[in-house]
Amino acid sequence: MTITIGNHEALLVVDVQRDFMPGGALAVPDGDAVVPALNRYAALARRKGLPVFASRDWHPKNHCSFRARGGPWPQHCVAGTPGAAFAENLDLAPDTVVIDKAMREDADAYSAFSGTPLAQLLRERGAKRLLVGGLATDYCVLNTVRDALKEGFGVLLLKDAIRAVNVQPGDGERAQREMQEAGAVAVNYQELSS
Repeated sequence: MTITIGNHEALLVVDVQRDFMPGGALAVPDGDAVVPALNRYAALARRKGLPVFASRDWHPKNHCSFRARGGPWPQHCVAGTPGAAFAENLDLAPDTVVIDKAMREDADAYSAFSGTPLAQLLRERGAKRLLVGGLATDYCVLNTVRDALKEGFGVLLLKDAIRAVNVQPGDGERAQREMQEAGAVAVNYQELSS
């Protein structure tokens, strides 16, 4: 299968932040492997003149998802801290549109569309299909892809640029299957043609 990348696509990099890298507060196993893969897609986007969006958790110190508040996760990606910064070697151009999410203490947001202007910004840029990769397959990528499809965007799921938390064994595979059943097309870099 070869998929042609035209001029109605946008790249969406989901939550590739230091706290999700090995050694981070909420490390995703092998999470750093998405960085070189996403850099290839970012270079493709630059060559094609496609817009690039990058979401990030930008939590308050007392966010409801943190264990101290009864949530499931250790404290991570607190706004303005080094852990909330994008991964060190992630090659995002200066014109990348950054989407901050989950900024309210009392509301979590796994999806990059949840409580953000992302859908409107994508439409303003003429995007009809999104290339989606990042962290983690079974949480923020899954929920972002669900919402992208609900918003009417096509989705190319970048299977070489996602990794799962796998709280339960197999969560990542189940999430990928769910995204594909909902209409996302799973691809790797070699299957794209520009």
